[in-house]
This record gives sequence, structure tokens and C-alpha cells, in this order.
Amino acid sequence: MTDTALREMDSHFAALYARGGRPSIAPERLIRAQLLQVLYSVRSERQLMEQLDYNLLFRWFVGLEMDEAVWNVTVFTKNRERLIGGDIAEELLLRVVEQARARQLLSEEHFTVDGTLIQAWASRRSFKEKSDPPTRGTGARGRKLLRDTHESTTDADARLYKKGSGAAVPSYLGHVLTENRNGLIVGAMVTRAATTAEREAGWR
Repeated sequence: MTDTALREMDSHFAALYARGGRPSIAPERLIRAQLLQVLYSVRSERQLMEQLDYNLLFRWFVGLEMDEAVWNVTVFTKNRERLIGGDIAEELLLRVVEQARARQLLSEEHFTVDGTLIQAWASRRSFKEKSDPPTRGTGARGRKLLRDTHESTTDADARLYKKGSGAAVPSYLGHVLTENRNGLIVGAMVTRAATTAEREAGWR
């Protein structure tokens, strides 16, 4: 299914290749490597590069020859950021979902929306008072909330949020739409953390 989806995305990849400078990592290989990282719960990109260095099955799936050098971690990270900016991950999911629909693996009778907390790369200490807070807040009857008066200096879109009894941390919310017959994810998105975000994501 990955091979089919990637072949259909050739035109999207063409726009991502660098026209000059040092050779970049092929987007197809980046996607395959990231799939391995997710499916096998590899904790970091550095560990992923180590796995690719000696795991022949990983090399085969990504498309690396047995004696081909593995990428530098920094180069991989920079290329991955470029890939995310091209909305390639969302396009890949859509292509795979279409394959599942063609094989009658999807049911439209019952879906589930679920959200999970994604911790931002920012700390609580990075939240400082805004220089120009709004005159009317986003709370009930215009009450000013923390997000109206403070923001992170390292990640302005992150918000202090918690699920459960733990401490609030700078976060986003990730949402997945799952069909319940086979448990397949058919849609995914990330939003700013808010108490209404999961419900709003479900309507979208």
C-alpha cells in the first residue's frame, strides 16, 4: 500500500527536490524511514539512523543499498522539516485511505474521534506576559484567560493545558478519526490546546 501511494505522489515529490546545492534526501525515503520510526516506536531520529546502519530489513524498506551510507541525523531532521512543510504526510494518509476504501475496508456507519495531548518543545518558564494583550478575553463574557495575557517566547502557538490530574504543560492536541469496523484511521489533524478542540475537530 505504501508503494502504491508513493507512486501516485510523484508530482508532489518533484516540487520538493532541491534544484541546487548539496543533494537532498529523496522524500520517498524520508517517508519510509518515518513510517519505520512510528511503527516500531523508535524513540529518536538518532536511534533510527543507528537502526538503518545495521538492520537490513529497515534498509530494504527505505531503499538503501547494503553498503550505502546512512544519513547524518542533522541532515535527516532538516529534510524532514521540509517534507512536513509540503503537506506530504496528509497526502500520504489520504492515498492510503483511498486504497482501503477501494478494498471495502471502511465502514461509514460508526466513527470515533479521539484526542491526545502532544507536549510542545517549550517549557512553562518560557511563558511571559504579552506586551499588547487584547482588551476583551476569550473566556465567558469576555473574561481574560491565561492564553489572552501570556504566551511562550519559544512557541507562541503552544498553550498550557492538562488532561487529568497532572500539571499543565505547553501543549497541542492531536485528533484522529477512526472507523470502528476495522479500526482504521481515516483522518488526522493537530490543533491548539483547548477544552472545545476535540469537539470542533470532530465537526471538521
